Amino acid sequence: MQIQPLGPLHGSIMVPGDKSISHRAVMLGALASGTTHITGFLMGEDCLATIDCFRKMGVPIEVREDEVIVEGVGLHGLAAPEEALYTGNSGTTTRLLCGILSGQPFTVTLNGDASIQKRPMGRVIRPLREMGASIEGKNDNYCPLTLYPSELHGIEYRLPVASAQLKSAILLAGLYAEGQTTVIEPAPSRDHTERMFRTLGVEIETHGNIITLNPPEDLHAVDITIPGDISSAAFFLTAGAIVPGSELTIRGVGVNPTRTGILDVLRAMGADITESNFCDDAEPVCDLTVRYRPLHGTEIGGSIIPRLIDELPVIAVAAAFAEGETVIRDAQELKVKESNRIAAMAAELSKAGVNVEETEDGMIIRGGTTPHGAAFETYGDHRIAMSLAVLALAANGASRIHDPDVVAISYPDFFDTLQQLGG
Repeated sequence: MQIQPLGPLHGSIMVPGDKSISHRAVMLGALASGTTHITGFLMGEDCLATIDCFRKMGVPIEVREDEVIVEGVGLHGLAAPEEALYTGNSGTTTRLLCGILSGQPFTVTLNGDASIQKRPMGRVIRPLREMGASIEGKNDNYCPLTLYPSELHGIEYRLPVASAQLKSAILLAGLYAEGQTTVIEPAPSRDHTERMFRTLGVEIETHGNIITLNPPEDLHAVDITIPGDISSAAFFLTAGAIVPGSELTIRGVGVNPTRTGILDVLRAMGADITESNFCDDAEPVCDLTVRYRPLHGTEIGGSIIPRLIDELPVIAVAAAFAEGETVIRDAQELKVKESNRIAAMAAELSKAGVNVEETEDGMIIRGGTTPHGAAFETYGDHRIAMSLAVLALAANGASRIHDPDVVAISYPDFFDTLQQLGG
């Protein structure tokens, strides 16, 4: 795909539903008693993989144009699948299912695509084994994973890293455990699981970075409206901030405080971003308007990293257009995403003439000179592809994006939306 910068971006858009919440809505809807109607569901490949897995375990799920309807089978109603569960490219599906499947009375195998088979699962396997789970994996760390019937008991577990996937896997296993399950975070990570638990009637308490769950008798189905995904909005917030003359509004975006690190960083770089039409139900939501303004470098690290880990590739793009130096540190987690996102972004930014230095836990980007167009690789990674497309909108000259279809993992209509805005 070739991208030729055409000038300012203008308009009002909605981005797809939040990927993290979409996964959890299907999972908990499947385990609840009653019918769950989900609106705003992300029809991306990752979330559809979650639906497929639960269908194979006997959960009736109907996908309509504007909603997903889950006929819950209850906390203990899942059936043994006749084949391995295939999670595609989805780390969330794989890791969260480990928690749920640890407490089932049947044997099941989980596997994914080539990317998933390279992503470490040991950090999930270890605490689940402490709870009594019986799990085997390739080299004790990789898919395929086989989980056997076991009796679980609650534990107190201190997370080695701030990870919503790891935290959620333990809490989901806690639904089937005897006694309390407590998770202690080193820093706050996205709390969509805890919020949804409370909505479905689960007794869960949060005190600072300590989360404690008491296993319920059952979950009670509720209808769920999913806000726009701030991780998807991040691409347009950045585009509006770096393409001169741009002004655009993204409506109905989820602004859960555990996810808004992207707003904090862009504002620290000088971006003009305003919020309007705020409402707060199960998840806080608002409209975000971004207007072009020259950016400057900043430092990004520490406790903010879990709040923007998925947005760091596009933040690196913003840094390439910012005056001065931007330092990204404490982001080792980027190495074990769909690709090694530190190495990938450093390589591709360099192609565009950006002065970028890869470090052990991040990168240093020295901006101030407008990047030029280039032929970019996507590494089979949807966020790399979309980040480089944003770079191409403000670069000097045309760019080419190889394998652009990978965006379907989280945002199938991404390039159509760019065209709608004038990009």
